[in-house]
Amino acid sequence: MAHLTDQEIASQASIQPIEEIAKKAGIPNEALEMYGKYKAKVDIHKVEGDEKSSKIVLVSAMNPTPAGEGKSTCTVGLSDAFNKLGKNVMVALREPSLGPVMGIKGGATGGGHAQVLPMEEINLHFNGDLHAITTANNALAAFIDNHIHQGNQLNIDPRRVTWKRVLDMNDRALRNVTIGLGGPAQGVPREDGFDITVASEIMAVLCLSNDIEDLKEKLSQIVIGYTYDRKPVTVAQLEVQGALALLLKEAIKPNLVQTMEGTPALIHGGPFANIAHGCNSVIATNTARKLSDIVVTECGFGSDLGGEKFMDIKARKAGFEPDAIVLVATIRALKMNGGVAKEDLGEANVDALKVGIKNLEKHIENARKFGVEPVVALNDFVTDTDEERQFVLDYCNDLGVRIALTKVWEKGGEGGVELAEKVLEVLDQPQNFKFLYEDEMPIADKINTIVTEVYGGSGVVLTDKAKKQIAEIEKNGWGHFPVCMAKTQYSLSDNPKLLGRPEGFEVTVREVIAKAGAGFVVALTGDIMTMPGLPKVPSAVHMDVDKDGNSKGLF
Repeated sequence: MAHLTDQEIASQASIQPIEEIAKKAGIPNEALEMYGKYKAKVDIHKVEGDEKSSKIVLVSAMNPTPAGEGKSTCTVGLSDAFNKLGKNVMVALREPSLGPVMGIKGGATGGGHAQVLPMEEINLHFNGDLHAITTANNALAAFIDNHIHQGNQLNIDPRRVTWKRVLDMNDRALRNVTIGLGGPAQGVPREDGFDITVASEIMAVLCLSNDIEDLKEKLSQIVIGYTYDRKPVTVAQLEVQGALALLLKEAIKPNLVQTMEGTPALIHGGPFANIAHGCNSVIATNTARKLSDIVVTECGFGSDLGGEKFMDIKARKAGFEPDAIVLVATIRALKMNGGVAKEDLGEANVDALKVGIKNLEKHIENARKFGVEPVVALNDFVTDTDEERQFVLDYCNDLGVRIALTKVWEKGGEGGVELAEKVLEVLDQPQNFKFLYEDEMPIADKINTIVTEVYGGSGVVLTDKAKKQIAEIEKNGWGHFPVCMAKTQYSLSDNPKLLGRPEGFEVTVREVIAKAGAGFVVALTGDIMTMPGLPKVPSAVHMDVDKDGNSKGLF
């Protein structure tokens, strides 16, 4: 089967009616809102259960290569392995964004025999959540420009409107635009720009809200810009939080689907991890906690990005904590972090592993900094050699960290049983979870703590602009917010070419932006973009649909 694409494997899988999956999960029929035969939204108010007793397994990773290391595949495979072991388990994942699907990534629903189904529909539009977030975001943009056009009673400075429009696509041409041209009837001219939908603050707000009332409250606190005398202007002042919540009333409900082996899966929310907080919704995670004994969830990219944000943003705001951390590693990524070029990763190179494994070692240390014991999942590839595998296994054993060779792409849940058993050992032990920093620590110190403790850098350089913005943020009463670092995923540093485990580097923060609705501040580093661009050859060129409506090329 190895010669088949992920999409071809998924198309051959047997898929159960979603009512059967709901029944298995303990979701009553009256809580289901059907989206065809195999997808449903869940009314959380009709789901009973206690959130407190379940265990949370967080799947993170080492720094990835551009090809990805199969983190979602391992997450799905691990949940299926728990299922095989007779555990009451649910998996909670993020929704794919059409930008990466059409760009570099292709599909984003796992791979091989460890996928969530129906993979095509999940990858393309799903149940409309990202469209609803796009619409709400852009409705707010329209309300802002209309307010300015209609007399500007709030005294908004058009030069200081910070709210951008969004599109769920990689489109670099829209990063900076000018709007309102064409005379007085067409509005007030000003500079504007687009972010990708998954970088919208509304995405973050939806993912951090507990229910519709909490959503409305967080929406009301969003800052859209500043007045001529530098005072923040909020959605509440525009009086449109009710309208925005109305547009999101279906999107806030988590989506129920299934893995290829029939494990119930909740897929909901999709903030990027290099420019946003990188975790699925609190609602989905808490709903899974009500329904199962073990919740397997993931965070974007490595422990330096999504992992740190799960701990310091999501767990802090949601009031739960991880009981075990799985770190996905591949021999390919270890060799690339050891200096091997992408085109040479298929060749055996234990010497490169000896250098690159220091990257994994740092991620192991990071998990332990938060007081949670990690388990390494060595995701197996056909190009790996026995000598290379043994080196990694021995290295981790010498570090005193559990490691399991994981073959879920090839074998599904059966290929993750060893990993599941080692995670169960950790779940049986008490953990000592702690945040990296306290709420009241000054913002500059929070940033410095993340850089020195999690990235392993020597310190932070704040530009004059960033220093001024931090002073304004603290003056406005937002100094207690956690920090969401916008950083390259490919390196522990802010330089994507600085691989392995660099030391002595400084991270430059060029800009710091308050997201008062989401309740965090974003620190922008390097040349990270909130609207990505497409590669020279996008994945889209391989995609097609036949006369019967069957798609291909999502791989």
